[in-house]
Amino acid sequence: MTRIFSFFTFLIITSTILYAQDKKPFTGKLVYSVQITDTAFRELYRPKTMIVYTNDTITRIENESDQLGKQVVIKHMELNKSYLLIQAPGQNFAIQTDHNTQEKKSSKYSFKKKCFRKKIAGRKAKRLEVTHPDMKIKREYLYLKDYSPKYINAFEEFPGLPVLYYIITVDGVYEYKLLSIEEYLPSKDLFGIPSDYKRTTLDEFMEYILNLEGGKAE
Repeated sequence: MTRIFSFFTFLIITSTILYAQDKKPFTGKLVYSVQITDTAFRELYRPKTMIVYTNDTITRIENESDQLGKQVVIKHMELNKSYLLIQAPGQNFAIQTDHNTQEKKSSKYSFKKKCFRKKIAGRKAKRLEVTHPDMKIKREYLYLKDYSPKYINAFEEFPGLPVLYYIITVDGVYEYKLLSIEEYLPSKDLFGIPSDYKRTTLDEFMEYILNLEGGKAE
């Protein structure tokens, strides 16, 4: 149960993003591969994808987890509010978070810019050398300087949109790598809350899960 709660906390908190200025607006679709970096665990944690849709006002992020399958985060970037869509046994939930009421935490990531560029998904990306207390080695991150980092769920301090980056979780360090980028206006239907989802808070959802597990134990 602690592991599931940690996952939800990570997913919701990391969707809190500040908005970089003087960047080109982006509307379209981003597809990332997601893979654990420790090769000894790759048989246990299969590679996944993360898909991001945005109309530059609302962002939809589709993820997978081994614990709960597919989750969707829909975030209104101007209002700084989001919903995490979860399919649970017997009930679908839209877990609401108001990021304006959350205390902003300082990042443990530090970085410095590196010379030259690398090509990824057909785009020339700039390079960063990134360190973190929980990463044993320095890692190279890539970003597109023309776009804001607000469209994904991490690294508000970056000077652009991360297209190769690493996230530290309870399971290990995961690599996120951009596979494709498409610029178009996605359907507005992608950004709505389905009518069969119950709007709730994280605390109410966790209480539902605990009661569900308590019923199984009996």
